[in-house]
Parts: sequence; C-alpha cells; structure tokens
Amino acid sequence: MELSFKFIMLFISILFTGLTAGLCFTWSNAVVPGIGNLDDLTFLKSFQAMNRAIINPSFLIVFFGPVVLLFLNAFLYKDANTNAFWSFLMAALLFFIGVGLVTIFKNVPLNELLDKTVLETATQTELADLRQTFEKPWKQWHMVRTVTSFTAFALLLSGILYLK
Repeated sequence: MELSFKFIMLFISILFTGLTAGLCFTWSNAVVPGIGNLDDLTFLKSFQAMNRAIINPSFLIVFFGPVVLLFLNAFLYKDANTNAFWSFLMAALLFFIGVGLVTIFKNVPLNELLDKTVLETATQTELADLRQTFEKPWKQWHMVRTVTSFTAFALLLSGILYLK
C-alpha cells in the first residue's frame, strides 16, 4: 500500500508540475507577447480579464498543488536513492520559491493593482503609466516562474531515473 501511495504522489507531483511549467511556458511564449502588441487599454483589459478568469479551482489546485506535493514527495522518498531524494527536494525548493513565493509576493500584487483599476475611466496617460508599472515587472517575474517550474519538472524526471 505504501508503494502505491508513493507512486500516486510522485505521479501527481510530476503531472501538476509539468502542467504548471507548460502553462508558464505558453504564457511566456504566446499569450504575453501576443497581447503585448495591443494598445494600452486593450492590453490592460485583456490581462485583467485573463487574471480574473484564471482564478478557478482547477487552476489553483494544479498551480499551487506542487508547493505541498513536492515536499511530500521528497519526504516519501527520503530513504530512496540519495540522488533521487536530492532531485526531489531541489524540485520542491525551486518550485516553492520560484513559483509559489514569486507568485504570491510579486505577480499577485501586480495583478491586484491592475484588477482594482477601472480602465474605462482612465486617461491615456494613466493607462500608459499603469502599463509601464505593470507589464515589464510582471513579465520578468513570470519568466522566473517559467524557468523554475520547468527546472523543477526536469528535476522530478531526472529523480525517477535513480529509483529502482
């Protein structure tokens, strides 16, 4: 039974981390550059709408699930091959810092700033200022999430190579 539980937790950890890495990759390589070509009002409205739509149970479970699951995974495999354990622990730490903490302390405050702004009544100057305040830092912090989620995913995959 323990092996089954360990396997299920490892599988879910890999799945959720991979889905998060894919989401981050897609946003970095398609969504954000695509809407980046829009005028200020359309860009900000689009980002505001996407930020509001993405907050849903399935997203929250998949995106933040690895914050807990990866540490559980490392704990479950603490007595496994040393290389596997360290790969799993490094994946957990990277994901926690680079996705969890960066999201909470960097991207979410920018999203909240955008969300509380009534864009339809803002002047062109206010829209340009908001975009300048929002876009570049959001993209930079999101790139941290993209790289760390991908690296955590790769560490999980490499960790399973050490399991017998």
